[in-house]
Amino acid sequence: MKHKFKSYSVDEALQKLMHFCAYRDRSQKEVEDKLNEMHMIDAAKEKIIIELMQEGFLNEERFARSFVRGKFRIKKWGRIKITQELKKRGISSPIIKMGLTEIKESDYRATLFELAEKKLEKINEPNEYKRKGKLADHLMRKGYESSLVFDSLQEIL
Repeated sequence: MKHKFKSYSVDEALQKLMHFCAYRDRSQKEVEDKLNEMHMIDAAKEKIIIELMQEGFLNEERFARSFVRGKFRIKKWGRIKITQELKKRGISSPIIKMGLTEIKESDYRATLFELAEKKLEKINEPNEYKRKGKLADHLMRKGYESSLVFDSLQEIL
């Protein structure tokens, strides 16, 4: 049995990807994955990616900055988790560093403190040592640096 899939001309694929990128910022890897799903040949993929970059639809730095802002403000992720997720999306270290500049240090510490206080209210553990451990685990799973987590525990408990 042959697999049927829609074939796209370069122009059709380009139009489709312009809409894909216009909806929200995308990483180059996301665009490449989409082109692979569309069964585009390598030469066409390269041409489309270059066109998307030249037209401003694809910009890794812009993607990294908006990703950092969103994950920090909405999901309250720490720098470690954000960095890991950007690496998974094929973003280079220098661009990740640029993206992380979107987080102000004062906001970062305030968010960590706020998360810690909220979580502490929900931890029903009489043993203070275990309570601290559960809180620290939670904050580190959110992607916060252990040194900052332990500093915040000193302030809260």
